[in-house]
Amino acid sequence: MKLELLKISLILGTVASVVLPGVAQATTLGTVDIAMTGFYANDIMEVWAGGYVHGTTHSGVSMLEKTSGSGEGDLWANGPLGGVCIELYESPSNDVLHYNVIMPKDGPVPTGFLGSSMGYTKAKYIQELWGRYYDPAWVSGPFTETKSIYAAAFSAAVKEIVHEALPGSPLGWNVTVDGTDGDEGFRIEYAYAGLENMMLYSLDGTGPMADLRVFSYDGAQDYIVEVPEPTTVVLLGLGGVLGLLRRKKSAAA
Repeated sequence: MKLELLKISLILGTVASVVLPGVAQATTLGTVDIAMTGFYANDIMEVWAGGYVHGTTHSGVSMLEKTSGSGEGDLWANGPLGGVCIELYESPSNDVLHYNVIMPKDGPVPTGFLGSSMGYTKAKYIQELWGRYYDPAWVSGPFTETKSIYAAAFSAAVKEIVHEALPGSPLGWNVTVDGTDGDEGFRIEYAYAGLENMMLYSLDGTGPMADLRVFSYDGAQDYIVEVPEPTTVVLLGLGGVLGLLRRKKSAAA
């Protein structure tokens, strides 16, 4: 009996250590400590997705406050930055949380609601959407009606890509129709829904591809963000070096 129990224990232990096919762990590239403090350019729309049924929600660019980071997380300066949420089934947090920095294809986390991460193809759609249409002016005031409309439409287009099944072509995207069975899928009512669809229809793979990452936290809203331009990163690093030199000079004096 003891021998049989030992065999069963060994078998169960082996099974527990096996990674099932198709279930991959996201590679963590760094960390950031952030809190969601409000919104930049945004508008209100009605949503059917992610547990919402005719739910009213903000759509646009979220205002994130970064206080520290490590690894690739140091590419973003501490302070305010803009991100676009990619989940509707987890809430943003106003508290500072310790987020992982991962590639877009590995988000959002957790994968239970959608059944998997977005994957390579959807990530490429979002990279092109961002490269073609994201406007840095959406994170600087004043937030005009035009800015708000375009930022909201862009954010809805991102969620359409994340939540819907992949269509046969870009013309298969449609933010006004939930075209996916089960809990997945996405549909909105918004006066400017044609704008979202116009953006999505243009994603033919020939547009500029933005360099993006996901700030991911299991238990709170995940955000997609753009990696700062190399010149910006260099200036951030130079600023740190100059600050260190000034401190050393002051200490020597």
